[in-house]
Amino acid sequence: MTRELEKILMSVNKPTRYTGGEYGQTVKDKNKIDTRFAFCFPDTYEIGMSHLGMKILYGALNEHEKIWCERVFAPDVDMEAKMREKNIPLFALESHDPIADFDFIGFTLMYEMCYTNMLNMLDLAGIPVFAKDRKGMKQIVVAGGPCAYNPEPVADFVDIFSIGEGETMLVEICELFRKMRDEGASREEFLRECAKIDGVYVPSLYDVKYNEDGTVSSFEPKCEQAKRKIQKRIMTDFESAYTPDTMIVPFNQTVFDRVTLEVMRGCIRGCRFCQAGMVYRPSRGRSPEMLNSLAKKLCDNTGYEEISLSSLSTSDYKGVTELCDLLLDWTEKRNISLSLPSLRADNFSQDLLERVQKVRKTSLTFAPEAGSQRLRDAINKNVTEEDILSTARRAFASGYTSIKLYFMIGLPTETMEDVEAIPALAQKIVNEFYNSPNRPKGKTVNVSISVSSFVPKPFTPFQWAAQNTQAQLAEKQKRIAECIRTKKISYSYHASDLSVLEAVFARGDRRLGAVLYDAWKNGCTFDSWDEHFKSAVWRKAFENNGLTTEFYANRERSYEEILPWSFIDIGVTEQFMKRENELAKESKTTPNCYEKCSGCGAAKLMGGKCSVTQCE
Repeated sequence: MTRELEKILMSVNKPTRYTGGEYGQTVKDKNKIDTRFAFCFPDTYEIGMSHLGMKILYGALNEHEKIWCERVFAPDVDMEAKMREKNIPLFALESHDPIADFDFIGFTLMYEMCYTNMLNMLDLAGIPVFAKDRKGMKQIVVAGGPCAYNPEPVADFVDIFSIGEGETMLVEICELFRKMRDEGASREEFLRECAKIDGVYVPSLYDVKYNEDGTVSSFEPKCEQAKRKIQKRIMTDFESAYTPDTMIVPFNQTVFDRVTLEVMRGCIRGCRFCQAGMVYRPSRGRSPEMLNSLAKKLCDNTGYEEISLSSLSTSDYKGVTELCDLLLDWTEKRNISLSLPSLRADNFSQDLLERVQKVRKTSLTFAPEAGSQRLRDAINKNVTEEDILSTARRAFASGYTSIKLYFMIGLPTETMEDVEAIPALAQKIVNEFYNSPNRPKGKTVNVSISVSSFVPKPFTPFQWAAQNTQAQLAEKQKRIAECIRTKKISYSYHASDLSVLEAVFARGDRRLGAVLYDAWKNGCTFDSWDEHFKSAVWRKAFENNGLTTEFYANRERSYEEILPWSFIDIGVTEQFMKRENELAKESKTTPNCYEKCSGCGAAKLMGGKCSVTQCE
């Protein structure tokens, strides 16, 4: 650590964010490696260190003797100010070396509102923000994560996008880089060759043109190496796919400070608003025996006293009961608790409830998403009101007094009656508590409802839908508050102007790069944090560049329109998406994958046979 850095650490909030040196980090001899990879998370240390994907890729890259992957997080505003004042460039935690010296600068893009942080981190490192300004075989900027499924809004700033699951893809990119660098290849030659790797998108190798109405008219490769369609990468053998058996134990408390056990990847449900449920298809699980062994190693190697079973829908994991039994054989003796997030109200059994609370009670969270049955059917949630209420009854009988529910407003086909059904459902759950003869005596109940605004996302059946305007969202938020008549229901909601901007960048095109750059230059960073969000600066950035949020967020798109992400193939067909969108308009549901194959097309990613139903 430099002396200048040591001097400023005691003058900033949470200095251990920037020290490194944690138990479990990987440190290598720089004389014995030939490729350096800075894995950047464009948010604070506490959030980035909670991200399982970063832990997996950090370990997967460091498994290779000649590659050294180090962590980089966005410094908070106080630390950034000190670094700029003292001319300290952005550095990696393990070595404290400036990341400008690294071969690869990798960003995981988990949410659209981190884009300005990516630009800010490049600038703080002294790396040119625009890809066209970076020269030579160094400072190759790679980006992946959920937002990479529509990479176009940040295409001007990124050299390579990793589309899909990156455990082996990033290693392939590094190996190609090492070979071509040693052969004396240029940056441009490397990027063209890299475009041949499955799952890799190099935006500089494509031309985009627009119609007079602002929609995309064509998207064309500029060289033979660039593919017309880029198919996402997946780990077909998920049982043996790399997963770390140790984790870095942070000095600072993080958002999720525990062992995270990924039991299943993908989802069987097909909720029509959910991008993750589509882009991570097909669903793939690991065996209870393998997961139990891994959990023991992780607890032994980290000292954590909580295990979280992670997936998009944990109670849909077929081995959940067997796995809980295996885990409880040893976790009870060691006072290690189990947490099962992402539960569904329609298959959360009393037996599972008892297992979860054997060591200590953790909070219960469910996501009905909509208050009325008609709207739950329209979004294909496949959860009934009786499912929700009966789960609440079981929870109260087991001693729980608090339940958190997640909802959305602004969903396609929504009416004000659907909105009013949200607080009405919360009230029914409160009533269930007081009607339950087995409820905890002498205690009160709290039903917490968190309401977000619907954001249409690429590669979902609702990708063509218009988002509600800010005025419409504000009216619905106000109506929910008016309908709550008891302090036993607590209510929170997300800022609507932030949701609109999220929708803009979720479905935007390359022209948004100019808006993003403009907003960042005028002080926008940490946009997902309410205290930092500068709505007026963003509005001005759109005005300066002749674009509007309404064009991207509040406009319904036709099936004939070329979407900015149309060149990416996630396996799930567009025909399936259109069919699901039409069923939503009729409030008709589609069975989950365990019940019946709906022919989404993802089977081709597994060699033609669906990993869930075994259908061709």
